[in-house]
Amino acid sequence: MTGFGFPFGCVAAVAAVMLAVFAGATRYPWYALVTLGAVVLVVAVRTSFTEAAGVAVVAWALHDGFVLGRAGELRFDWPSAVAAGVLGLVLVAGAGAAVLGRAPLAVRVPAPRRPAKLPSRSPAHTAT
Repeated sequence: MTGFGFPFGCVAAVAAVMLAVFAGATRYPWYALVTLGAVVLVVAVRTSFTEAAGVAVVAWALHDGFVLGRAGELRFDWPSAVAAGVLGLVLVAGAGAAVLGRAPLAVRVPAPRRPAKLPSRSPAHTAT
């Protein structure tokens, strides 16, 4: 999905914030942070780190502007810093999981077997 991760992640983050706000995230901001964290995690596992970092920034801006603040204005206070930290940790965890998931597993190839020795035919067996 590389190349489409950022647009997909931004649309998913907007949908996640809308869903969380309808569920009451303005009173309980963790609702939105959990849904946005899930979006960032999925994008971080499936795409490049750069695209996932962009989605994490957009997710933080949506959370900060529409959940913590109500008019789309960014706030720079303690809850905003906590949200940035949580989304950053999710980004790093997802990118780490992606790297581990892409690493080839150690495969042990057995040595080739020697051909089986066939019993030699003695002249007594060949006479008919």
